[in-house]
Amino acid sequence: MDITPVLLSLKTASVAILFTFVIGTVLAYQVCRMKNEHSKAVLDALLTLPLVLPPTVAGFFLLYLFGVNRPLGAFLAELGIKLVFNWEATVLAAVVISLPLMYRSARAAFEQVDPVYLEAARTIGLSERKIATKILIPLSAPGLTSGTILSFSRALGEFGATIMIAGNIAGVSRTMPLAIYSAVMGGREEEAYGYIIILVLVSFLFVWSLNVFTEARWGRYRLRTRR
Repeated sequence: MDITPVLLSLKTASVAILFTFVIGTVLAYQVCRMKNEHSKAVLDALLTLPLVLPPTVAGFFLLYLFGVNRPLGAFLAELGIKLVFNWEATVLAAVVISLPLMYRSARAAFEQVDPVYLEAARTIGLSERKIATKILIPLSAPGLTSGTILSFSRALGEFGATIMIAGNIAGVSRTMPLAIYSAVMGGREEEAYGYIIILVLVSFLFVWSLNVFTEARWGRYRLRTRR
């Protein structure tokens, strides 16, 4: 069994989660601070849209935007940036598909923080940046961790958008889900079973280890706040 799809999947999901965590957390924070409810609802719907659309539809829009025959894609190509049918395209697809999970989890976590803590911090003169980094994010750690777990798992198993914008190129963009598809279509069921087992084990170990780590960190944080 070729382990290249395994390595590509891990590499793609690991890089994608870095972008997803930062972008999703920042967007959730900004949306929570918005005062205009109508604008907030519109932005929330746009950010959640990839979650409810079929991944192939999201992949089609990405291909439409970044294809080399499209204005944006042609402009990026002139700058030496190509985001279709390569490894970078797998990361782009994974970020777009997993971002709504991170955003929704982060927003829910932020909204569950008691505003009393934030107002108290403002009254003693703390800046919004310090309030976010010293109070809001630590109190939201379990929700942010859950979003990270869900987003990583979603990025690891992304198929529809990836095959649309990155293709199914062996050694380049053939991640584990695409390798499973190719193996099944080629009648190589044992090979498909191997990839499935690896995918399940990696996802389980990631979720388990992060849960253990978060519970330990969250327990220490609660202990400090009680002193």
